[in-house]
Amino acid sequence: MKYNRILLKLSGEALMGDRQYGIDPKRLAEYADEIKQVHDQGVQIAIVIGGGNIFRGVAGASNGMDRVQGDYMGMLATVINGMALQGALEDKGMQTRLQTALKIESIAEPYIKRRAVRHLEKGRIVIFGAGTGNPYFTTDTAAVLRGVEVGADVILKGTRVDGVYTADPEKDKNAVKFDFISFEEVLQKGLNVMDTTAFTLSQENQLPIVVFDMNKAGNLLKICQGETIGTVVTI
Repeated sequence: MKYNRILLKLSGEALMGDRQYGIDPKRLAEYADEIKQVHDQGVQIAIVIGGGNIFRGVAGASNGMDRVQGDYMGMLATVINGMALQGALEDKGMQTRLQTALKIESIAEPYIKRRAVRHLEKGRIVIFGAGTGNPYFTTDTAAVLRGVEVGADVILKGTRVDGVYTADPEKDKNAVKFDFISFEEVLQKGLNVMDTTAFTLSQENQLPIVVFDMNKAGNLLKICQGETIGTVVTI
């Protein structure tokens, strides 16, 4: 396998499937199957999931809600998604641990780096919930931060599109996909890979990012086996 330890970043919206909001059990089961394929190969897996299918803090703030309050609500949404994913993974026979940046002892462990690494070493899947525990930071930033902290080899960003393009492929038919691109090029071209804070943190720590289509069966395993799937962002 090309990677020993990965940080998988999933968007909350991805869990909606064909629904308008909430969680689609069918999509959840599909993701669990994809993750199991990789887990069965001995890859250590950490996961950060967004909360946009339940609540988005920035959107709440634009409608007159206090931004900080909205962001905390968004963090709680990521915990709900983390619990749902945990249930789906355990249904497939995988041991998991949910760790949260906000203390919710009844349902999750508090985030402790050493404990998280130990879980990974023992072959448990670790889901990080509640973002960074701070408002004004996205789950992209949380993913890179946790990836750096636990020593992940790569950030795998599962999205609806199959990589990074010169323009939005859903809007521009002439958009061209990159197989490989450097952090510098992404910044120069103004491409949208992750928010600036997350992207800069990844660049400073020389942690590569792979943007790929999570909804295509087998993609996650192929990436871990070293195939060029999606777009690889490196130094």
